[in-house]
Amino acid sequence: CKAGQPKFKATRRMNDAHPIEEVGEKLRGMMPWIKSNALVDKAKN
Repeated sequence: CKAGQPKFKATRRMNDAHPIEEVGEKLRGMMPWIKSNALVDKAKN
């Protein structure tokens, strides 16, 4: 159903811009072992 899609996408964009997402991205960047143990190969998927 696409009736709620605009609101859903707007909410997702708003959540992506939340400060905690920026902090999380910085913290994940400081943890190189997370990438080495990735379950999904982003080059393939």
